[in-house]
Amino acid sequence: MVSTPNLFENLAQAEEWIAKAATDGAELVSLPEYFCLMGDRDTDKWAIKENVDQDGRIQTFLSEQASRHGIWLAGGSMPVSADGDERVFNTTLVYGPDGRRQARYDKIHLFKFEREKESYDESRAIRPGHTAENFSIGSVRVGLSICYDLRFPELFRALDRPDVILIPSAFTYTTGRAHWEILLRARAIENQCYVVAAAQGGTHRNGRRTWGHTMLIDPWGEIIDILDEGPGVVGGTIDLSRVRSVRGMLPALQHRVM
Repeated sequence: MVSTPNLFENLAQAEEWIAKAATDGAELVSLPEYFCLMGDRDTDKWAIKENVDQDGRIQTFLSEQASRHGIWLAGGSMPVSADGDERVFNTTLVYGPDGRRQARYDKIHLFKFEREKESYDESRAIRPGHTAENFSIGSVRVGLSICYDLRFPELFRALDRPDVILIPSAFTYTTGRAHWEILLRARAIENQCYVVAAAQGGTHRNGRRTWGHTMLIDPWGEIIDILDEGPGVVGGTIDLSRVRSVRGMLPALQHRVM
């Protein structure tokens, strides 16, 4: 996606691409980080934050989309209220085909980058989470992470051998061009699992340019499908026999001693 500062435009865009993915046969759909809002300022997300214990427009949208299409839907990320803090959690919520929430993950690592005229510090508006999270679709174990988490391999080790890792992101153009594909393929190779990386990709109304290159990577580190920039759908088949084959052929996970 190339999300805007308008929540309703973003939900309409997400609805279109969710429907396209479901029509193409997807059973699991992941949206990018901040699919619901790319504001003019970091604090704009505060205005649309929701409490996960109450109904909210974004949560209702995700629930309805999952049940309408009979899919598992990982909602990229959205701002969730943090008790006693004006900041918000940057949170992935996952809904099952029945429309019920099945998992929650609060982004742990908060991005900071400064170079020349570029400056980012997520900690000004976001409160970090603390716990690694995963969920299961039948026998398929799915690990959750968000964007900057990609740079911290210990998080993915804590997921305990997932078959699939979701990494919804809004990588900057600068850092994405340098490191995005390298890091994604490394996480797939070292965990011997699929990586699904749904990304913001394009120039947003706030002037920020995101790297895009949404992709699906297999357990050998091979790119199955990729979309360089702009809105659209990337897809493919998660084949557990491929996971077992790679792990059996090269049992690196069994050789871990630390």
